[in-house]
Order: sequence, then structure tokens, then C-alpha cells
Amino acid sequence: MSDRKLLIEQNLLYYDNELINEARDTSKPLVLRHVTLQHANSKNQNGRIYPRKILTKEVIRYGKEFVEQNRALGELDHPESPIVNLRNVCANVTKIGMNGDSVVGDMQILSTPAGNIVRELVKNNIRLGVSSRGIGTVKNVNEDTLEVQEDYNLICFDVVSNPSTPGAFINESIDPIPQLILNIDSLIYDFLAEVK
Repeated sequence: MSDRKLLIEQNLLYYDNELINEARDTSKPLVLRHVTLQHANSKNQNGRIYPRKILTKEVIRYGKEFVEQNRALGELDHPESPIVNLRNVCANVTKIGMNGDSVVGDMQILSTPAGNIVRELVKNNIRLGVSSRGIGTVKNVNEDTLEVQEDYNLICFDVVSNPSTPGAFINESIDPIPQLILNIDSLIYDFLAEVK
């Protein structure tokens, strides 16, 4: 369909002192946990609304085709292209799912040149964002609002400097219980690794 356009949406990342300390330890992978990657059913700063049904379908497809196959790669900054350039890859989404109207997941920051830039920025408490990149058509809802249509295809999540979707923060869990479980799992894993 010739009307399909590159759709880019961005979310702010917030992190705490623990994550900043993790960024300083280059011997371990840096994982941004429970990151809000995208929102459904609310207008973002780009004037677009993503219906929950469409985002849910794409999250399931993306999870199977990319996350489960360990190839959900994202770049540092987002190009105006639907192709993920391996020379600029900085992160890999290792977990993705829906939590209400939010797409949430974990992003591992890779030890690539671009990933090392992200790690250094996190280490210095520089505010970053996550940007979804996809292709699809939109329909005018009113003068300043567009609705993403059924042909939407999620490509990746990039790490960027300017967010467009409000309310997406690293380590600010939507539901505190899953974050507690993630923290306990991490402590158990670290303990078992030290025992071995």
C-alpha cells in the first residue's frame, strides 16, 4: 500500500541510582527492566493514537518473530528508515508484553560501540528515551489526531534523546509486584552465580 509511512514514537526513560551503578560495572550486562515502550488508546505528542487491539497484535508478532529469536535489535537514535542498521545497534529487547494499555519490556544494552555510548549516558544520569519504529497507514480522526490502522507493522525500539510519548519510565513499574519479582529473581540469580 503506497500510503504506508514510517511511524516513530518515543518514550522517556527514567532510572535510579541502582541502574546508574549497574552501568558503571562493565563486567555485567546492563538491562533496563520493565520499560514502557509504547502506549495504546492515548494520543501522543505526534498526534497519533495506537488502538490497543493493533498494538497487542504487533506485540505478539514481534515477540515471536524477534524477541524469542534474540534478534529484537534497536539502534542509537532512530533513522528515517525501516531497516535496522547493525553498525548502529545498541540494544536488544529481551522481554515484551502488554500491561493494560502499555507495551512494557526489558532492554539489554549491548557492548557495541553504540551500546557503550548508551551505557556511558546512563552512568552519567543523562535522560534518554525509547522510540518505536514501524510502518503503517493512519486515518484522520479530527484536525489534530491520527489513528494508526490495521496494517501497522512494528519494526524495532531505538534509544533516542527526544521522547514523544509521555509517561514511559525505566524502573518505574506500572504494577510494583512484577518489579519486586524481577528484583528478587535478579538477587537469586546473582546469589547462585556467586555460589558456583
